[in-house]
Amino acid sequence: MVYIRSTGNISPQHSFGGLSLPDKLLLYPGDRMRCVEPDYTSFFDAKSLRRMSRIIRMGVAAAMECLHKAGDPAPDAIITGTAYGCLEDTTVFLKRMVENQEELLTPTAFIQSTHNTVGAQIALLLKCHEYNNTFVHRGFSFESALLDGIMLLHEGAADAGAADASATDADALHEGAADVVARKGVRQVLVGAVDEITETSHAILRRFGLYRSGITGGEGAAFFLLSLEASNGDLGRLEGLTTFYKPHNLIETAEHIQAFLTAHSLTVHDIDLVITGRNGNPVEDDIYDQLEFGIFSGIDAEPYKHLCGEYPTATAFALWYACSWLKKGSDAVVGAAVGGIGDPTRRVLIYNHYQNVHHSLFLIASC
Repeated sequence: MVYIRSTGNISPQHSFGGLSLPDKLLLYPGDRMRCVEPDYTSFFDAKSLRRMSRIIRMGVAAAMECLHKAGDPAPDAIITGTAYGCLEDTTVFLKRMVENQEELLTPTAFIQSTHNTVGAQIALLLKCHEYNNTFVHRGFSFESALLDGIMLLHEGAADAGAADASATDADALHEGAADVVARKGVRQVLVGAVDEITETSHAILRRFGLYRSGITGGEGAAFFLLSLEASNGDLGRLEGLTTFYKPHNLIETAEHIQAFLTAHSLTVHDIDLVITGRNGNPVEDDIYDQLEFGIFSGIDAEPYKHLCGEYPTATAFALWYACSWLKKGSDAVVGAAVGGIGDPTRRVLIYNHYQNVHHSLFLIASC
């Protein structure tokens, strides 16, 4: 279990700077959603801004906003998840390679096209020399980053405790030893995910049939500051996270969900809200339909991809969305989109699948 201290989110809705959506949601005709980007001049100087592609701006700004809301702490680790990486810079590099017949190529676009560019830029701006890692695991990219952050926090606490005990047993706890222990323990981890959609990538993915049958492509950047220690301003507790790959049928999927809840000493009746990854494709949404008539029967269910679109790391938006429900309540989250104020939401389950291949479950509770 870890605590979500703060978050920053850039999405196709007006989500940046707050923890709730406005009454009027943005609607996108067609099969593509584009992020509503903030004024970046408050985060970067003009010279740096010109050198950054759009995905780098979004990712770094979301991370900085997350840290700013927590009081601008220095994170002990920066972990990023992305499935596509910096597509705009990749396209620029490949286009120049063809146009110049593989000669006289400048390396800038290639350097900026690598998947770990966003995490590296965050570290450079923060002057953070701590653990920095990027996961590129398709539909599990954000989940892998989040899992790595959780393990780092628990391993850091164990290392700090072991160092403290060792010093005490040897009766050698002198002035400064506590600082060493504090430095060794990982206390706060910045975890996020970012993916963009460009004209080129959209055209290619559409040709591959990804945006068929009602699916709208999306993009976004969301970061979270995680800690093992509770604070007054925490947005929620991340109590559990698991993934499973290519279940054979709906029965196996339901068994995974039941086993996940049982592992946390819960039943479906302990869940106040299920956030599902419906994306508009009748075939893929049929899984959610059957679960809502089956194991999720009687539990309130809300989709989220009508707000951010479909993309491999959309579960980062879902986690932000879950924090919104827990902290503000349903009326503050979606405003006029849902009438009435219901009972307080205390525990949320996120269930998402990406192309019925990558399935993930998140369990979040109020503090």
